[in-house]
Amino acid sequence: MLGARIFCGAGSLMDTILMKLSVMLVPALLAIILHEVAHGYVADRLGDPTARLLGRLNLNPLRHLDPIGTIAIFIFGFGWARPVPVNANNLRNPRRDMIWVSLAGPVTNLLLAVISVALLHGISFLETTPLAQAQLFVEISRPLRVMSAFSLYINVLLGVFNLLPIPPLDGGRVLIGILPGKQAVWLTRLEPFGFVLLMMLIFFTDIWSRLLSPVVSLLIRSLAGGEYQYVENAISFLFTR
Repeated sequence: MLGARIFCGAGSLMDTILMKLSVMLVPALLAIILHEVAHGYVADRLGDPTARLLGRLNLNPLRHLDPIGTIAIFIFGFGWARPVPVNANNLRNPRRDMIWVSLAGPVTNLLLAVISVALLHGISFLETTPLAQAQLFVEISRPLRVMSAFSLYINVLLGVFNLLPIPPLDGGRVLIGILPGKQAVWLTRLEPFGFVLLMMLIFFTDIWSRLLSPVVSLLIRSLAGGEYQYVENAISFLFTR
């Protein structure tokens, strides 16, 4: 069993839970923090220094994490951070540049997903070499492999989730930048209610089972290739109570 191989020696249910959280913590933090830093970095490059001046272009979790959004990652498999502030009026071309600022977060998550796949394949390759006989390699590679699997999952999920065309999600802001003036203004007015609408769609409709889950699974399967079954088993284990 996957859990027995990775978490052997766990003395209790609480030990197992803590070990699972420790494996999930670093990939989750990197996924949500780098997503927000990417928004601020691209905004800064396009003329808006707001995030940089507020000290949001760093990896300090305390500057980015939303407590509820972080907990949600470990319970529901998705979550959020405190949004990086962007003043569109400072951008050289506000409508066009906000599209690039908005896309920076999801694109960063997809790049992290690709890096995670590379790590998975790299570890799998090393397991076929004599190095795999070393005890130190075994102790390091097993949790690192699960972390890479979870990193692939959480980054694909955050990338897809944030591209939903509902403000204040990134996809909604991209849509605002693409739509003609009147439609863009109408969608902008929806933003204060967007989070509530989003929660209603997720918890009271089948948007997850019919749209998000199939897209996330397809992307993970496409990226993971021969590692897909391992990723599926790892995620199933991590979220099994």
